[in-house]
Amino acid sequence: MKLRLGIPKGSLQDSTIYLFKKAGFNISVSDRSYFPLIDDSEIECMLIRAQEMARYVEEGVLDCGLTGMDWVLECNADVVKVADLIYSKRGLGKVKWVLAVPDKSKIKSVRDLEGKRIATEAINITREYLRRNGVNAKVEFSWGATEVKPPRLADAIVEITETGASLRANNLRIVDTVMESNTVLIANKESWRDKSKRRKIEEIKLLLDGAIMAEGKVGLMMNVRKKDLSKVLGILPALQKPTVAELSDKRWVDVNTIIDESIVKNLIPKLKKAGAQGIVEYPLNKVIL
Repeated sequence: MKLRLGIPKGSLQDSTIYLFKKAGFNISVSDRSYFPLIDDSEIECMLIRAQEMARYVEEGVLDCGLTGMDWVLECNADVVKVADLIYSKRGLGKVKWVLAVPDKSKIKSVRDLEGKRIATEAINITREYLRRNGVNAKVEFSWGATEVKPPRLADAIVEITETGASLRANNLRIVDTVMESNTVLIANKESWRDKSKRRKIEEIKLLLDGAIMAEGKVGLMMNVRKKDLSKVLGILPALQKPTVAELSDKRWVDVNTIIDESIVKNLIPKLKKAGAQGIVEYPLNKVIL
């Protein structure tokens, strides 16, 4: 029996497919089908909106899927959280649900929302936020274009954002952060108890974790005279200790390490000056610790 895997359709779709590619899975999506092809005979994919993913995983329509932790909470879904996967549609990182109001609004804090109208797609998250703060306000579901609702259709909104650029473009300012969220891999409880399905889910988790760990990092290998080794190692930052291996010429060693890509351009000239030779930079798809 194949593992039924939910891929989030919408804003997370492209970044999720890219992540799976780095993890070693090639997913091919057709505009006319909600069933992408994947080059793994043990997996069957289905495109599902992130907002609905947790419900379908809970009900067993899917064995597992990727969605935001916010939507798991919004649906109050009883599922297994297998892994936190810190990536979003624009890169590595979390997203925020924020309370926002028009620039000219007199609302300065959540306390000022008493008796006001709030538009949001995250109804339950917003109501729980208001409850924690002891505020009574009317929360209305927004079907989209939430940023344009204030001030005529709502006094405030609770909206998801990565950079805040869309809010600023619509003359809105952030009053408070309601919650932070990130992508999670979730599983149906019964599927998680199935040994073969759990094995496959854990393999997917391992490879996805490795792909995220490799993002923004590169490998460096170089040849170093033994007499220069301490100088070179003193320059190198490392995820783990650099691997040092002897070469056929006993006066030389091979040094291999993993570093942040952002520092490579500054690091290589220093390594060269310290005595490293034959320096090779190479991309990484996965880093498994």
